[in-house]
Amino acid sequence: MKKVHALNFVLLLSLPLFLTECRSDNHQKEEVPVVSTGTKVKMKDMLGINAFEWDFLQDPNNPNDGSKIYEPKMELMKSFSSVRHYMDWEKLEDSPGIYSFNPTKRGGWNYDAVYARAKQEGIVMLACLKNVPDWLFNSYPKHQREVDVVAVKYGANREQPASYIEQAKAIYQFVARYGSNKHIDTNAIVLNTKPRWHGDEVNKVKVGLDLVNYVECNNEPDKWWKGQMAQQTGREYAANLSAFYDGHKGKLGKYVGAKTADPNIKVVIGGLARPDINYIKEIVEWCKENRGYKADGSVDLCFDVINYHLYSNDNTGWFAKFYSTKRGIAPELGNMPEIADTFVNYAKSLGSDIEVWTTETGYDLNSKSIQRAIPIGAKSVLLTQADWILRTSLMYARQGVNRVFFYLAFDILAPGAEDTETPFGTSGLLNADKRRPAADYLLQTGKLMGEYVYEGTINKDPFVDVYKYNGKTMYVLVVPDEKDRRETYELDLGKAKMARIHELKPGADQMVPKDIAIKDGVLKLTVTETPIFVEAL
Repeated sequence: MKKVHALNFVLLLSLPLFLTECRSDNHQKEEVPVVSTGTKVKMKDMLGINAFEWDFLQDPNNPNDGSKIYEPKMELMKSFSSVRHYMDWEKLEDSPGIYSFNPTKRGGWNYDAVYARAKQEGIVMLACLKNVPDWLFNSYPKHQREVDVVAVKYGANREQPASYIEQAKAIYQFVARYGSNKHIDTNAIVLNTKPRWHGDEVNKVKVGLDLVNYVECNNEPDKWWKGQMAQQTGREYAANLSAFYDGHKGKLGKYVGAKTADPNIKVVIGGLARPDINYIKEIVEWCKENRGYKADGSVDLCFDVINYHLYSNDNTGWFAKFYSTKRGIAPELGNMPEIADTFVNYAKSLGSDIEVWTTETGYDLNSKSIQRAIPIGAKSVLLTQADWILRTSLMYARQGVNRVFFYLAFDILAPGAEDTETPFGTSGLLNADKRRPAADYLLQTGKLMGEYVYEGTINKDPFVDVYKYNGKTMYVLVVPDEKDRRETYELDLGKAKMARIHELKPGADQMVPKDIAIKDGVLKLTVTETPIFVEAL
């Protein structure tokens, strides 16, 4: 399933002159047998988003307006099947050893309402516990005091799990509340029960709410651009993970670690900023040395999900000096498929229970961003962003990645700030009051075939992917390019006399279906760079 990218050819020849020839329009239909990674990827698992608590609620304590439901933000968030919640540690633990959830001491947010509403709508929640609270980073020298420092007291041994005990205790408290285990010793729960003002709501002890299934240990622990104060080696992060996972196999105390609170919770590796499989291998080697092996002979790992971040652009590596427009590129044309292969194949070597996720990817709308989408033909930048976002989901399903979360729900930059050179400031899939086309496409795909499972690919250019569910088959076709290329493809639908083509429609809640009579079971299609969906009737 690997696709040879034109840039690789350029590098082999060391002559950028050949680039245009490599990207010629002479594309031949490449019929291949049904090829699959063997990973049963469900379509709806590829439609996730990154978000903050304020992206759900209008009012932190009251998502409703009087007697009737008024949740415009929640209505927009229903576009996505899963959410990675950026959760600042300081919100949970304003002071050392004292926790708050509803309301949070800082900000007054109602996490109970966020997670309960998400579950009600079938949205899977991944809570990413990130950043370091001020009471911990104040142990660092003044010039290093910021939220991105490593989650240990200054000077602690960063390869010792015990150094991360504060964070591991915090995740115990979180999972005790939002995990599925109802048999929690409530004496272990330490809440801030002081109202912030007269009449304010106070935190109440709750356990086993069963609202969160996944927790992530920090965000991008390999922060190479921040220097040693924030960047962990694989071995250092492994020690961190081991404490976070189960209190380093219970050695750090009775109420420490996510699995200690709920054995059913899944622990996700903090998304790596640099998708280097060697970092994961370092973690595994540390586990061999410090956690040993299970009874079945497998390594006693301190994670359930491998996770990395990758944005598709042509500004990576030394070859950029030969050819680079410093912009985003279509997901199939770079090295994203090959990198996914390295992670998926390594995960399989560790055991069938280990999944691979990518929790950050996407495209920006800023004309100066190195991650920008571009107008193509008659398509605006917004429509190209939509194409490339959905095609990223399809590409990762082909490669066997289990879940995808896009960056970001709403823009980080305020409206009118587009002229800055912030690479990811306008990467949102939602406007303040409506979906952008990218969110339209994800919502429509989820509605049409969220439960369908990827079975394989029968053609590579155009891609023809096969999904199945409950005895039904859906074909997804798309040209993997970025120059408004069109290809003719004849889809064999067996004995069918009718076919239904589903076309994406910006601004709509669902795709537009069109029924077509077919002769001898063969449907002749014009396939473009926007995916189309076909089923036999």
